[in-house]
Amino acid sequence: MSPQSTPRVRIAPSPTGDPHVGTAYIGLINFLYARQGGGQFVLRIEDTDRTRFVPTSEQMIFDALHWLGLTWDEGPDVGGPYGPYRQSERTEIYREHAEILLNNGTAYRCFCTPEELEASRKAQMAAKQAPKYAGTCRSLTPEQIATNIAEGKSFTIRMLVPEGSTTFRDELRGDIVIDHANVDDQVLMKSDGFPTYHLANVVDDHLMKITDVIRAEEWISSTPKHVLLYLNFGWELPKFWHMPLLRNQDKSKISKRKNPVSLVYYRQAGFVPEAVINFLGLMGGGMPQEITSVSEKFSLPQMLEKFDIKTISLGGPVFDLTKLKWLNGEYLRAMSVDDFYAALRETILSDNYLKQIAELMQTRIETLGQFGDLTNFFFADNILPAQEVFLPKKKTLEETLAFAAEQLAVLEATDWEKEKLESALKALGEAQSWSVKENFMLLRAIVTGSTMSPPLLESMVVFGKSRTLDRLRRFLDAQKKLASQQKK
Repeated sequence: MSPQSTPRVRIAPSPTGDPHVGTAYIGLINFLYARQGGGQFVLRIEDTDRTRFVPTSEQMIFDALHWLGLTWDEGPDVGGPYGPYRQSERTEIYREHAEILLNNGTAYRCFCTPEELEASRKAQMAAKQAPKYAGTCRSLTPEQIATNIAEGKSFTIRMLVPEGSTTFRDELRGDIVIDHANVDDQVLMKSDGFPTYHLANVVDDHLMKITDVIRAEEWISSTPKHVLLYLNFGWELPKFWHMPLLRNQDKSKISKRKNPVSLVYYRQAGFVPEAVINFLGLMGGGMPQEITSVSEKFSLPQMLEKFDIKTISLGGPVFDLTKLKWLNGEYLRAMSVDDFYAALRETILSDNYLKQIAELMQTRIETLGQFGDLTNFFFADNILPAQEVFLPKKKTLEETLAFAAEQLAVLEATDWEKEKLESALKALGEAQSWSVKENFMLLRAIVTGSTMSPPLLESMVVFGKSRTLDRLRRFLDAQKKLASQQKK
């Protein structure tokens, strides 16, 4: 690939659940870089992990990014000259490129079974070694390989990592050297015929003529594998930019355990897109001090004019939800009354949301005035029930909070449909010896703040997965803080 005067960049989210704020953060930086350079911003869907694939997730990604004002020039929904833009539609391309590596000796077939790999991993850990592939199949002869294939043995294709080290340039950090002793013989093609991230990523970036790979710093350790693949194919390297990770207040990597990370949550909870994109633009720097020293409030057009990727700070930016709420409030207060009302009608007072709630309430009230009394939890932000509301009579506080944490874990992994929610929760109750009444009354108290409400599961479906899970996390966090205070 010859050097290009205009940048081509991409984001490549995986459709495995709700779109993540980290996707928007990296997407924003790619979007700004492309637009400032008069280049192209590409959206690619990395959907080769079929075990975690969520059918509705792709559209949620599209909707969330559009909500923030991030538009792409090429992608699954708009097409483009280098498609298809879903990796699941490009499997033959990856197989062809894996064959190239097999033929030039930079990759090999691995016939090790999962059981053998697990035994090797445990032995390495017992010896206090970092677990990595032991290279068992590196030295197989062509005859042994042919025999294994003829016998129908399953195999993966691994990259052959040579001795030595890889040096690559990070545009924010300078040259980085990683010893190959710390680089595994990465699986490139899985036994099911689908590629791993590493092969598909490199092949797609090259064929889609990506000039700059702008991604999170957690990929630095994988970059030597990608550099080796570029070299093994005889391709020119793109520029690499690794952005600092978003952090929780305690500097740990941002996670749903400590912050809502779903863009769906922020939209449903009433954050305006201008505030969210402004907040993400503050992450890590990039805006000149003459602007941020005067006001931390700036628009996407202002970012396009002033943002400079080279001034990104390498210190982990803190995702401060309190600051985001403050910033969101600044935008709300700056609206006209008409715009503020329109924002309410688009979110928590939308026709669709109110209609779903009305359907639950119609047969349960005697006057329209009772509607607010029985549905306040649909609109309230903080619902924190007292112990006398949520604690079952025959359970201790410790047992109850432990079970609530189990409920959260189960709900996180369950499709948001009434029947599936009911089945998953009942199975949990049976496994933990919690009656259906205890199980559902606890959840009802946490979600609604009361022991009386419209049908629980139907209410949760209307309220939405992101906001329900956030309510459970807040409840558990509040109880943890309360317990900590009582110990002092």
